[in-house]
Amino acid sequence: MKSDGNETPNTDSEFSMDFFSNTTLSDGDVQLLDTTLRDGEQAPGVSLTADQKADIARRLDAAGVAAVEAGSACTSAAERETIRRVTDLGLDARITSFSRGVRNDVDLALDCDVDGVHIVVPASDRHVEGKVGSTREEVVEKTGELVDYAKDHGLWVEVIGEDGSRADYDYLEAQADAALDAGADRFCFADTVGHASPEAVYEGVSRLVEHGPVSVHTHDDLGLAVTNAFAGLAAGADLVHGTINGIGERAGNVALEEVAIALWHCYGVEPMETEHLYDLASHVSEATGIPLPPNKAVAGENAFAHESGIHTDGTLKDERMYEPYPPEAVGRERRLVLGKHAGRAGVRAALAEHDVELDDEALSAVVERVKSLGEKGRRVTDADLLTIAEDVRGRARERRVELVEITAASGSGTPSASVRLHVDGEDRTAAGTGSGPVDAALSAIRQALGAEYSFHLESYHVDAITGGTDAVVTVDVEVSRGDRTVSVSASDADITVASVTAVLDALDRLLPDADSEDAVPADD
Repeated sequence: MKSDGNETPNTDSEFSMDFFSNTTLSDGDVQLLDTTLRDGEQAPGVSLTADQKADIARRLDAAGVAAVEAGSACTSAAERETIRRVTDLGLDARITSFSRGVRNDVDLALDCDVDGVHIVVPASDRHVEGKVGSTREEVVEKTGELVDYAKDHGLWVEVIGEDGSRADYDYLEAQADAALDAGADRFCFADTVGHASPEAVYEGVSRLVEHGPVSVHTHDDLGLAVTNAFAGLAAGADLVHGTINGIGERAGNVALEEVAIALWHCYGVEPMETEHLYDLASHVSEATGIPLPPNKAVAGENAFAHESGIHTDGTLKDERMYEPYPPEAVGRERRLVLGKHAGRAGVRAALAEHDVELDDEALSAVVERVKSLGEKGRRVTDADLLTIAEDVRGRARERRVELVEITAASGSGTPSASVRLHVDGEDRTAAGTGSGPVDAALSAIRQALGAEYSFHLESYHVDAITGGTDAVVTVDVEVSRGDRTVSVSASDADITVASVTAVLDALDRLLPDADSEDAVPADD
């Protein structure tokens, strides 16, 4: 299938993939601009509150991101108020606003007290003629006037040539000249629809950097967003636009955390503190309601998880054996996952985390049962492993915490729940409220248990395993107490019952055996 004339990729035989081998970067060469609060929020179904935007901006600033695009001042009065919330934080990062190519948008941005603006002007003929009904000459003239106006009002200015990857590159250079001659701080090469090949990005940026500072803005419609960002850097760009988790319109923007870790790992360049990456990714996922795919680089659940017996054994011998960089570099921890591919070394290590030692014969029996569970498609949790080990040793464990009864209610009022627990031989009852029935039930549990049985819910995940209105759900939790963490799964048609069961099973596993010297609860 052949593209129409305006969409023919810009490629030239002299620009080949060889440019990657010649890329040399050093600290200070690259900065990151985060547009999660503007371009990222344009992902379908995403709407961030003022509090959420302010919180994300704080976290980005704490991580050392150079610039944060807080929103589009032209969108609404509510959006302008939200941008002001961010500018009032007094962050070190440069706070900017998106502006269309009209003076009023610059005025609205000024009213929000931002540090700078991104003036977006059409670059491809499709946008110049079809979108805004103008001509190339008119756009160039207006670009210079707007830059001059914004600079006169003390703003940092970046001009973005929208749909630049589908533009005539000769015209794109003329547009950049007009912007930079008028005082713009930089010109942005924008692959607005994720259309370009890496060679095309390299050629476009190579030509633009002859005129002044260049940034690169890439989208992931072809799965090339990270590659194209690095093609831009290889060509001389020194600023990358991106969003946390790559959220954005259609297939999304380039994922800022992936650019950051690749710069650090491959080139020794650290444009932000990478230890913050997992926290940022998790927080943005929760705020936007967009879950992280398990195999997502940097932040996915499986990014540092090892199940294969061969890989687990190698990782235990040398932590870098099957990892490109240590999980701590992005604020994470390594996980040994048990399933059908588990081996003796992995099972032994997992048991050791819970102070369980087995002789070779017992260990072999546990490994076989773990594999058998995994072959049935089950995730083998810590609770499963410990139950298997107890059964193999013929040593049943007496429960210390059990759910006797639970009642939960939600509706137009505040969700509430009451629980009756059996704790170390005595019944305890309590009630609680929360943002939903599960939250209310967990609040009631904490009330019933008291501080001496305190715990922390590290992670919570729900999957429906049957269809229909009577669907059975599986709740996976990780619960910690002191320096130990336990993973547990529980299934039920009632999500609240499944959640409470999983949490209490995990807590029971974290408490010492009833007949041990440490059985008396201690405040931790």
